[in-house]
Formats: sequence, C-alpha cells, structure tokens
Amino acid sequence: MTKIDKAVVLAAGRGTRMRELTNELPKPMIVVRGKPVLQHIIEGLRDAGIREFLMIVGYRADAVQNFLGDGSRNTISIQYATQTVQDGTGRVVDLSRDFVGDSPFILSYGDILVDPANYKRVVDLPEDVEAIVTVTRGEDVSKGGAVFLNDRMELLDLREKSRPGEATSPWYNAGLYAFRPSIFEFTAKLKPSPRGEYELTDAIRDLAQSGKKVQALELTGEWADVRDPEILARLNQKP
Repeated sequence: MTKIDKAVVLAAGRGTRMRELTNELPKPMIVVRGKPVLQHIIEGLRDAGIREFLMIVGYRADAVQNFLGDGSRNTISIQYATQTVQDGTGRVVDLSRDFVGDSPFILSYGDILVDPANYKRVVDLPEDVEAIVTVTRGEDVSKGGAVFLNDRMELLDLREKSRPGEATSPWYNAGLYAFRPSIFEFTAKLKPSPRGEYELTDAIRDLAQSGKKVQALELTGEWADVRDPEILARLNQKP
C-alpha cells in the first residue's frame, strides 16, 4: 500500500452558474456552513495525512492566495500554479507535473464537498492500482461523468455529460481521485473533446483501457457539487 501525502486542488474556475456570487470570488471560495468550500477540502485532506498541496488558481487567484497563504495557518505547505487558459481539466493536471514528481497524488475538484471520512479512504493506494476514481449514486449523469464499472468496481469507461439516448450508468464521477504519475502519459496525448476542452476523464478512460487497473470507490455520507445557488442554499440550510 502506498500512502499519499501530496494533493492537487483545482481552484481556477469562476462558476458562471453562481451568477453574482462569483463576481468577486472564484467558486471554491464560496462559503458553505461558515467557511469556504476550499477550506472544507483542505481540512479533510490534511486530517487524512496530506501535507503538501498545489492549488491550481486562475479566476480571482488573489482571493485564494490571500486566504490560504503558504498553508502554515493550516499546518501544511501550499504552492500555487496558474491556469491561464480555461481549456479543460486535462490540461490543468499537466500544471502539477513538477510538483508531483514521481509521487502519487490526490486530485480534488475545488467545488466538491464530501464527507471527510472519505479522504482517509483515498490516501491509501494499493500497489496493483494505478488510479482511484470516486463515485456516487443518484446524480444526473447529464451534468457530469457517467462511470461504467465491472463487478469488481474496476473502471471500464467514463463518459462526460451523457446525452439523452446514450448508454448510462448508476455511477456518477464524484470529483476526487488518486493517481500515480502515469496519468501524465495520457493527459499529454489528449485531443479536444466535442466541447472543445481537454477532458481529464478521457485520459482516465485511456489509462484504464491501456490495461492498468483503475479502481472505483463509492463515497459514503454526504456529497455535493456546489454548482449553483440552489444547491448552495440547500447546503446552508442544513445544520
């Protein structure tokens, strides 16, 4: 078992569906239950043993950097990299190559809230597993990634934003991953998707279909993609 101690957090997006809430802040800095989404993520990862963080920033990067600083307030180390062109999650991961080196790492989208107990489950990477993709049930796969698994919870396919009539799956990509550096071989070969973006999910599919084991892990407890004001309001109503 490999214990992971590095994490990359994607915090570059504006989140246009949040409307005026993101005029001054990037979406990961929106407050849920008294603190920014990003703070929830960092605390969960830190408490699971992650000590080194790379924040990928872009829109209103100053808001993230002013809030988190070098990480010492949270007893961690934080570095920053800037995504200058918003051309998809596949390209963003490449920005972390130097930070990662030859170590395995956690990758988290910066607008996903999960029950903190789950972070402890993804920091242990079995030796025969090349990547872990977390999944959840009951979400609308037209808004994210449909994950296709075999009966051993190994990934067979991953499709972004399925259209009506396409094959579907009960498993939804939950936006938290563990990777070995081999993922970079596959992000380097990406071609733009129909949306014109370089999709990390395409690289993960290619990794799985190259014969490497990509294991799915079903998250427990609460999960939320803080994607719009309605979800934000619902989260902030709960105690």
